[in-house]
Amino acid sequence: MNSLHPVRHEPSVVLRPATGSFLRAAVLSARMAKQPHLLIEAGDVHEIAIVPGDPGRVDRIAAMCDDSELVAENREYRVVNATYEGVDLTICSTGIGCPSAAIAVEELSRVGVETFLRCGTCGALQADMEVGDMVVATGAAKEEGTSKRYEPAVYPAVPDYEVLSSLVDGAEANDEDIHVGPIVSDDAFYNESEEYVADWNDANLLAIEMEAATLFALARRKGLAAGAICTVDGNLVAGSQKGADSDDELPEKAKDNVERAIRITLDAVAEL
Repeated sequence: MNSLHPVRHEPSVVLRPATGSFLRAAVLSARMAKQPHLLIEAGDVHEIAIVPGDPGRVDRIAAMCDDSELVAENREYRVVNATYEGVDLTICSTGIGCPSAAIAVEELSRVGVETFLRCGTCGALQADMEVGDMVVATGAAKEEGTSKRYEPAVYPAVPDYEVLSSLVDGAEANDEDIHVGPIVSDDAFYNESEEYVADWNDANLLAIEMEAATLFALARRKGLAAGAICTVDGNLVAGSQKGADSDDELPEKAKDNVERAIRITLDAVAEL
């Protein structure tokens, strides 16, 4: 005769979205942990960061500071702390494009950075702009995919007014002429067709680059501040692409003016 044993039912586990104190604890833990790509943690960086795309430009910026120290280096990310005119700052490369820039913003913001200044390069979209000209962005059209994972495309990607003003003031302090206006951030460097360029030109967008829209959008969403200044390295309306007339990525005039843009950015940091 078989003996029957009652079936024991284990209580079911119900998974619910993280809320309240649990969510806050998870966010705090993420902020305190060593970040997986930049390899930095709380206390490693300062509240203001200059974020060029090119890791090599990190060293150019650091060389113009009063002192500097390498903090971390991994993949396309090079992180240096520096001091300029008594102001502590961090310099961190973002690599090319919005996806890697988003990782930099996410991880830097988790360990204490509150203000971001992009110092990069761009292609002009207006016929009267020349290689070596500088552009301070008042907004960035979202011709990229990363920011759209955070919010709808119709939400504006705009810089913080104080950071924007400090970059304009920095240019004036250095007696530099700059273009101030909207730009476009695009993902497809090798697929910027004549139709796209004509449309951007007709819309009076000044220049095209690959990171600002996501930088502006993420900073706004996080309650942080961001701005951008870029040196023109080619003119898409005129049919000149960067590297077309040089064995190097940037023509000599653009290289020289990158240093001038760095000076403007550093003076903006000192003002902030």
